[in-house]
Amino acid sequence: MDLDTLLSFEWSIMAPEFTILIVATILSIADLFMSKKVDRRPFGWIAIAGIIVALAFLVGQLDHGFTEILFDTYRLDGFSKAFKLILLVGTLIVFLLAIPYEKEGKLSVYRGEFYYLLLTALLGAMMMASSADIITLFVGLELLTISSYILAGLKKNSLKSNEAAMKYVVMGGISTAITLFGLSYIYGLTGSTKLVTIAQQLQTISADSQSHALVALAFIITFVGLAFKISSAPFHMWAPDVYEGAPTPVTAFLSVVSKAAGFTLIIRLFVTIFTTTPGLEMNTSIIQSLMIFISVLAGITMIIGNTVALRQRNIKRLFAYSSIAHAGYLLVPLVGFTALTPMIFESTWFYLVAYLFMNLGAFTVIQLMIEKSKSEDLTIFSGLFYRSPLLAIVMTVFLVSLAGIPGTAGFIGKLNIFLGALYGAEPHYVLAGVMMATTVISYFYYFGIMTQMFSRPASSYSKIKIPAPLLIAMIICAAGTLVLGIFPDLAFSIFGDLNAAEVLMGVLG
Repeated sequence: MDLDTLLSFEWSIMAPEFTILIVATILSIADLFMSKKVDRRPFGWIAIAGIIVALAFLVGQLDHGFTEILFDTYRLDGFSKAFKLILLVGTLIVFLLAIPYEKEGKLSVYRGEFYYLLLTALLGAMMMASSADIITLFVGLELLTISSYILAGLKKNSLKSNEAAMKYVVMGGISTAITLFGLSYIYGLTGSTKLVTIAQQLQTISADSQSHALVALAFIITFVGLAFKISSAPFHMWAPDVYEGAPTPVTAFLSVVSKAAGFTLIIRLFVTIFTTTPGLEMNTSIIQSLMIFISVLAGITMIIGNTVALRQRNIKRLFAYSSIAHAGYLLVPLVGFTALTPMIFESTWFYLVAYLFMNLGAFTVIQLMIEKSKSEDLTIFSGLFYRSPLLAIVMTVFLVSLAGIPGTAGFIGKLNIFLGALYGAEPHYVLAGVMMATTVISYFYYFGIMTQMFSRPASSYSKIKIPAPLLIAMIICAAGTLVLGIFPDLAFSIFGDLNAAEVLMGVLG
């Protein structure tokens, strides 16, 4: 590639990614040359400023039409813009959690890398949202996961943190190998790494050929590899230990931003490649033929996540299983790929937005309570209403939203997914029944926390002071949870204006 070709690309569409890259580079260099005695806490505010600038660039691109550069390996389209909004806002809130956490001194010897590794993880997730090529998708995925491995083990003197990092590296490495194995089949069958070219090549494969069986095998292997990343059962075993051992802001990041990136990758990869590939039966696609595979994964993920959460006393492990259950809910719209409609994408995107606000909001309160009580047991919430009515009420908002109670974003998100499962071209009554039953089960552990806050006596009645960054994060999350629960059209109109679903579906046509 010569210089003229390089200069011919419209590099400005990568302004959000360049901003994050520049800020992460500046922070890493500054951390390298600064004296260890110098306070690194301003790094957090610099990172927040960088994310706000990246958000400004992204908002400025909302009216920008479809553009591709680097020979269609990077795309700016409605789909990428919609999911990058989630990733940037989610990471911004995680930084608001991270600043006071570091201020407590728990990460005093890891201050610099804590901030720029979060940024590099964000950069990897953003690249995944815009990638239209297997190689760039994989590079983005690894940039996200390798940064996450290190972040999970940042508390070097904690055995739980060491265990979390070790398990995350081992299980992550296995999942990466499995994913690569599946992708190698796809490349071997098509000779291309570009998603659109792969889709065109696979359309010509005969349903009764040997290659067709290999396509089915590639589909299953690749999905299994990515199921590790989103902590879908039965590939979820790493999640509870990693969530418990990692610093709380990192746990929040893994539960929301990393999970959103995983679903972004799955949708971009599987919708583009497999929805037009001939299936095992006449006039079906391969994704329709293997839909039972995703249905089973979604069902057992919801059942295992919600039932095992009932027995958890450690609040971070409880939310780890809650996160696994929500991964099951998010897999339900993927079953609707049998009839490709914009509702599939809208349901997934809206639920991720709702999950961002309600789960990060809950982690804001959890982090504060863990720091105040020096414990992670459920009893840290005992009598919270009498110590801080504001904290108890805000936590209640997040919990009822996670449970799917009307008036909150979580209810609208679950309702969309539930209706999509029932009223699609091929209704999935069993999956909808499992979703409803497991949602009722989740009431027990979510309402159990509320019982602790309002009905149990507190061990101490000292008032709780809320640090300013955590207060800002709570206000943002509570407002998002309630506003989207009362006026969900605000989010749906943004998604529609971005033309996000039609863009991805248009690739297939």
